[in-house]
Amino acid sequence: MTILTSTRLRFEPFTDQHFDGLQAMNREPEVMRFISGRAETPEETRAMIARVQARWAQRPYDWWSLIDIETGDLVGAAGLYHLGYDPANAHEIGWRLRRASWGQGLASEAARTILAHAFDVVGAPVVRALRHPDNHASRRVMERLGMRALGQQTWNGHPVEMHELVRAEWNGVSG
Repeated sequence: MTILTSTRLRFEPFTDQHFDGLQAMNREPEVMRFISGRAETPEETRAMIARVQARWAQRPYDWWSLIDIETGDLVGAAGLYHLGYDPANAHEIGWRLRRASWGQGLASEAARTILAHAFDVVGAPVVRALRHPDNHASRRVMERLGMRALGQQTWNGHPVEMHELVRAEWNGVSG
């Protein structure tokens, strides 16, 4: 499985050892506000880890735990997968951080690293990102990445704003 690094983060594919950190993050109401709207149970976190591990067994990318290189703490998660987890769809990136890690540029750093992997290693022609219409912090990250807003769409019965970055427009800046 692929391990990535950036200036401050180590990207480790989800394992059972990440359960405590992922569960702590996914039970933070502010973190889950735009994802599910509620804290995740321990059983849901275990099931999520199992789903991600199964996808890792099929391809060399999916969700990574974001580990602070300096402290060794799990500070978030970031992923490269297909929209709707359907390989027929374009690649999508996503991220979430523990509340204590917000406002430090870690989401942008993680997303740049994932984009570099998507374009330079996986060879994705385009990468998209979805966000809740009220998630302005994610919108700002997407703008910093150079992603273009495509407008509102519906995914899983919910309105989302879709953004995309085409490989030819990628500036190659990672870290």
